[in-house]
Amino acid sequence: MIIEAGEKIHVVYRSMYEKSTRRHFVGTILAAEKALCRVQGYVFVYDDKKTEFVKKDGLRTTIFDLAESGYVVNIIDPSVELNDVHYRYMSGEGLMATDGKGFLLNINEFGSKS
Repeated sequence: MIIEAGEKIHVVYRSMYEKSTRRHFVGTILAAEKALCRVQGYVFVYDDKKTEFVKKDGLRTTIFDLAESGYVVNIIDPSVELNDVHYRYMSGEGLMATDGKGFLLNINEFGSKS
C-alpha cells in the first residue's frame, strides 16, 4: 500500500473552474484501502475578503480517493502537530503552511502567490 493509516497529509483541492472555492485539508489517515482514505483533520478555505486562508473550527472526518486528479497530496512529517498548522506569508517565499516549529510547506507551487 502506498499510503497507510497514521500518515499525515496536506491536500490541495484543484480548482475546477475560475471562481471555485480554494480549499485545502491537513489531516491524519485513519484507514486506507488502496487510494481510498478516511482522513481526520482540518479544512482551510480561502477568504476573498481577508485575502487569506482561514482554518475552519473543529476536526472533520472525510473520505478522499487520492488517486483522483482533483487533488494534490503531500505527505507531512509524523512529528507535525496538525492542530498547530496555519498559513502565513514569508518574505521572499510567499504563502507557506507551517506549524511554527519547523514544518514548512510552500503553497505557491499549487497556484498563484495569494
